[in-house]
Parts: sequence; C-alpha cells; structure tokens
Amino acid sequence: MSRAPVLLFACQGVDQAAWLAALHRADPGLDIRVWPSVGDPAEIDYALLWKQPPGLLDGMVGLKAIFSMGAGVDNVLLDASLPAHIPLVRMVDPSLVAGMVEFVVMQVLHYHRSMPAYRAQQEVLHWQMLPQSLASERRVGLLGLGELGAASARALSGFGFDVLGWSRGPKTLPGVRCFQGADGLRDMLAQTDILVCLLPLTPDTRGILNRETLSHLPHGAYLINAARGAHLVEADLLPLLEEGRLAAATLDVFAVEPLPADHPFWTHPFITILPHAAAQTLPQTAAPIITANIARHRAGQGLAHVVDRGRGY
Repeated sequence: MSRAPVLLFACQGVDQAAWLAALHRADPGLDIRVWPSVGDPAEIDYALLWKQPPGLLDGMVGLKAIFSMGAGVDNVLLDASLPAHIPLVRMVDPSLVAGMVEFVVMQVLHYHRSMPAYRAQQEVLHWQMLPQSLASERRVGLLGLGELGAASARALSGFGFDVLGWSRGPKTLPGVRCFQGADGLRDMLAQTDILVCLLPLTPDTRGILNRETLSHLPHGAYLINAARGAHLVEADLLPLLEEGRLAAATLDVFAVEPLPADHPFWTHPFITILPHAAAQTLPQTAAPIITANIARHRAGQGLAHVVDRGRGY
C-alpha cells in the first residue's frame, strides 16, 4: 500500500490552527508537516507556502508541487533558491474572488457616491446634499483582467458603470471596453474616473502606478490599489494628491508591510489605508481546493492553475 502524501505547511502570518483543521477535514489521510518540524525532508511530496524563509525547500528531493496560499505568487518567488523545475500552483478560490469583488465594488461605490465629501461635511456639522451622478456616467478602469479583474469588471458592469479594462494581451469581456499594450494603457487612463489596480506583480508591472502613468488620468480621478504595494511608486502619490490630479486613494497594499508608524500615508486626509485585507484566502474554502489538486496529481492528472514563471502568473 502506498504511503499517505506528505504536505509541508510553511505559511507565516496566518491562523495556523484554522488551516490545519481545514486541511485535515478536507483530507483526513494527508500527512501534514508543520515547519520547522519537517521530519525527513526527502519525504515531502507537496509544499503549501506563504512568506516562507529562503532556502526552506533545500533537500526536499521528492517534492512534486508547490502551492501558494495566495492568488499572487510574488511572495513565494522572493526565494531565489526555489526549485525551478517544480510546478508552482497559484490559489484560485471562488471565495477569494468573491471577497475581492466585494471590496472593489465597495470602494468604487464609496467614491461614486461622494462618501469622502459627506464624511468631511459631517466633521464640520455641515448639512448639504451633493450632486449625484448616474453609474453610466462614471468610468471605472481596471488594470488586470485575470480571475479577480474579470469578476470585478462583470460586477461593476452589472451596476451600470462604464467599465474599461487593461491587460497585457488582448481580452474580450461582455460589457467591458478592453485595452492592451502601452498605447492602450494611456488611452484607457485618459478615460478613467476611478482606477482599480488588480494586476499580478511582475517585472513589467512593478512601479506601473507612477507619476507619468497616473498623470494620464483626468483631473480629480480616484485610485484603488488592491494588488501589490510594489505596483505603486509611493513617493509619486503625495504630489499627485496635492496637485488634485488624484482626488483620493484607497490603498490595501504597501511596499513595506505593516506600514511603518511614521509613514506619511497614515495621516493624509485623502488616503484610506487597509492592512492588506481586501480579500483573504479562507481555509474553509481553500483547503479543499488544495487537497483536490493533490488528489488530481496523484491520480496522474495535470495540476490546475500552474504558474507560468516566465510571466509571473
């Protein structure tokens, strides 16, 4: 009889107990080794990683696949010693997608319905009804049309917004005006009132939210970054807000996390800060997806959602 598959759990900053319970429920026969109690490294078949220490997988000669706990894999790929020949699998979980859609819709509506202005009025005890626009009169641009971006685009289109989307290659989505490439990016930004970044972090997208690109937005546009902190050149944001090119920004991700206490973003009146909480990977829904993928692989079927390391997603 073949032995049970061995999964290494090496995820930092998560509720370990909840994850282990969910994995055991999903597959009671799974042999889970929690780092640093690895046992014999040669026995490890699969690894579930998030912000793992560099070199963690050294000596794991039987490793067959690496699973990222998040939809993005940049945190996993920070480890330069990660074996290049081992398949890397990203997390695709309907609850993660739903959480991001909720966040994007919430933040777009927050700006569309003038909530920052109403909050400012409340602080000075000022009662005044502000003009209201139709959703169809508000242009929402999405950077990234992958799983998260496409789902967010569909939801926003359902509200009646004029939805635009940009991706590296050509995409077609019902109800979405799609753009691609460098020229397409400039064209989309020039028509965008609320910009949402949901891009994967790659060498090509690092720093894409900078003074030059954001200056193509109409005066008084809004920025929502729920992708990765490295997409934004943080030093460029404050001048754009001070000049009014940007009216406000919601940031869920930052170059350094947690955001340092002395960072100027904390106290800026037009910046909303969240602690990387836009959409969380929930163990109760994600664990069955991981164990099902392991079962597929052990049955001789291909792994689902394998990352193209050349593209970074």
